[in-house]
Amino acid sequence: MSQNLAPRAPESPDRPFTGREWGILLVLCGAIFLEGIDVAMLNVALPSIRADLGLSTGSLQWVMSAYVLGYGGFMLLGGRAADLFGRRQMFVLWLSVFLLFSGLGGLATEGWMLIVARFVTGVAAAFMTPAGLSVITTGFEEGPRRNKALLFYSGTAAGGFSVGLVVGGLLTSVGWRWVFFAPVVLSAVILLAALAVVPKSPRPDRTGQRVDLAGGFTITAAIVLLVLGVERATHTAFGWTAATIGAGLVLLAVFVAVERRAAAPLVRLGILRSGPLVRANLSGLLFAAGFFGFQFLVVLYLQELREWSTLETSFAMIVIGVDAVLSPVLTPRLVSRFGNARVIFGGLLLAALAYALFLPVGADWTYAMMFPSLIVLGIAFSLAYGPLTIVATEGVAEEEQGLAGALLYTSFQFGAALGLSTVTAVNVAATASSSPSALLDGYRAALWVPLAAALLAALISAFGLRARRGSTPVAQGLPSEERASTGAVA
Repeated sequence: MSQNLAPRAPESPDRPFTGREWGILLVLCGAIFLEGIDVAMLNVALPSIRADLGLSTGSLQWVMSAYVLGYGGFMLLGGRAADLFGRRQMFVLWLSVFLLFSGLGGLATEGWMLIVARFVTGVAAAFMTPAGLSVITTGFEEGPRRNKALLFYSGTAAGGFSVGLVVGGLLTSVGWRWVFFAPVVLSAVILLAALAVVPKSPRPDRTGQRVDLAGGFTITAAIVLLVLGVERATHTAFGWTAATIGAGLVLLAVFVAVERRAAAPLVRLGILRSGPLVRANLSGLLFAAGFFGFQFLVVLYLQELREWSTLETSFAMIVIGVDAVLSPVLTPRLVSRFGNARVIFGGLLLAALAYALFLPVGADWTYAMMFPSLIVLGIAFSLAYGPLTIVATEGVAEEEQGLAGALLYTSFQFGAALGLSTVTAVNVAATASSSPSALLDGYRAALWVPLAAALLAALISAFGLRARRGSTPVAQGLPSEERASTGAVA
């Protein structure tokens, strides 16, 4: 079934968006902005939350881990739910849940209450985010118009994280509970707008089909255990980490066996035969690992070694948010001229350059000396993130767009957890004492992690450079099943 936002006009693929299309796009961009700003603001507010609620270091870590587990663990299930039960319906339902539990987080008086609220908020984001993305990928025809919409969408997502750092600092100075109440207000506005402008998607015909409960349980449990093992690796014993990750891998193998036999699988394994889709997901995982690992190290450097305030640190790093401007303005032109694969490759190389420029960081670096790394990283994000989203959903059948988006967001989330865990482990191992010189040695050693991740991502993406530009339409004439497994060449 088709869920078009406006009548198709193949003869004018570059025609401007209608007012209705802009309205729908702005609502969906508002939701992804909300998700980004929510995470960023909480990062800034953690010290204040700890002081007010009297949380231990372990409990404080769980405030973040709970969201990561809910978001990363349920993403694939959320993406498939959008395909099976209606994209707009899932988007509105889980945006409402996000609103409710964000507010409950702000009312928490005990650590466990906040942890539960953050877990459910993460689950809500896991269902809401791929549903919103699939509304775009099914509502704008594949090609320049969809690319423009996705690049605008990805720029908004990046802007949410950058703006959230500063807004979180400002709100925390008033009271940390406002970090949770502010998203409630924004969620309510987006919810009302979604009910008004986003059209209902037709509920897919599932006559004679059974919902793959076994697949849903095993993949969700597998990803939760894998993310938990990676995310908590630096806070628990090696044996516990190995057992957790091992159990996750076993469940992943069980999931594959279940899907091969299922009449209506939750994840049709044939979708992974698409080379561009697999490259986009692997590159996205590594890019996220480097990006979030690097930001974490810069925050430690500025606050632990340089003793900058939270607000000073936030303003220093907001320059990375230049991607919010470049993604919808510059990136579409580069994609049109050079193709997605070349733009992604260039973005990943720029990310590696940004990390390399920061390797010789000193104890007395001025902001001017840090600025090149931060601005180059912002440019790199604008070149890589949006085109990766395009490639990961291009050529995929409409009935699997939610799944394709969920695969990419799961890769990003798992990559972020992997990057943070790895840089933390290397930093701790390389820091011999709490002296300034020892702290600096730890940062310098850990900075090699994001550099290696970016170079490996660039190497993987380089395999897409040999693909012919303009070959995407080859997939269009195939039946939906075959088209989805073939994918589009980036």
